[in-house]
Amino acid sequence: MSDDIIETEECQRKDPMDLFHSGQVVKICAPMVRYSKLAFRTLVRKYSCDLCYTPMIVAADFVRSAKARDSEFTTNKGDHPLIVQFAAKEAQVLCDAACIICPFADGIDVNCGCPQRWAISEGYGACLINKPELVKDMVRHVRNQIDNPKFSVSIKIRIHEDLKRTVDLCQKAEAAGVSWITVHGRTIEERHQPVHYDAIKIIKQSMSIPIVANGDIKSLKEAENVHHLTEADGVMVARGLLANPAMFAGYEETPFQCIQDWVDIALEHGTPFTCFHHHLMYMMERITSKQEKRVFNVLSSTSAVLDYLNDHYGLG
Repeated sequence: MSDDIIETEECQRKDPMDLFHSGQVVKICAPMVRYSKLAFRTLVRKYSCDLCYTPMIVAADFVRSAKARDSEFTTNKGDHPLIVQFAAKEAQVLCDAACIICPFADGIDVNCGCPQRWAISEGYGACLINKPELVKDMVRHVRNQIDNPKFSVSIKIRIHEDLKRTVDLCQKAEAAGVSWITVHGRTIEERHQPVHYDAIKIIKQSMSIPIVANGDIKSLKEAENVHHLTEADGVMVARGLLANPAMFAGYEETPFQCIQDWVDIALEHGTPFTCFHHHLMYMMERITSKQEKRVFNVLSSTSAVLDYLNDHYGLG
């Protein structure tokens, strides 16, 4: 978190809650391990994304290690509004992380939805939906210790099979001062099953704070449909944005200009090759043939990728 990377001019700071009061559906880039980093956030913001999350950061590591802070988090003055997502299981550790990040971001989010075994075994992620008092305590601690009233505190959850338990969790978080809640409409056990949009609607109708719908949204039209189905105040997208970072601007597939923008932004930010290449593989999935994929996906250097894009598409 060096000063040349992070700039904190007050004029750049925004209150994320203003987005939810705008009357428009808030379009959000999800926290994605390895992918929702500064360069990608810069790209999706060019294409009508309203709010971006960082990848999940383990709060205890972030507090303990300057090295972790430098490697896990970078931002700049155009990277707002920005939510930093933390994995945490202790209220004071979360608070300490929030206090460190507060000058550089517009809010924090507590990950209560990650279903991966490692996260659950460590006491993070989706296991927290079964600990409503702890979630309430974490939200209240941050609320009490951060002076800035514009700094948001949100949570991202999965649903219980018994939806009453989810509504109870959300109402406890609301009472503790949570700003909004993102609901991934699947249980911990469900991976690729259909999303329960009806459950998100019931949660929305039970709350007076904004609710964000998450799960299987792959186009602007689908985002609008989910908004109508759930009455949610925002939609959060992960894989749909990886495949098409311009989807919130209404493009059905990634336009070539967006690919060119990614090349320019990634090179400017010094994005590591693997990340640079993976993003392009996702973006070009729908516009390349199987034969082209076989060649493109095994390229092993930035110069080889740039040559390929130039030769085949006049890009790069």
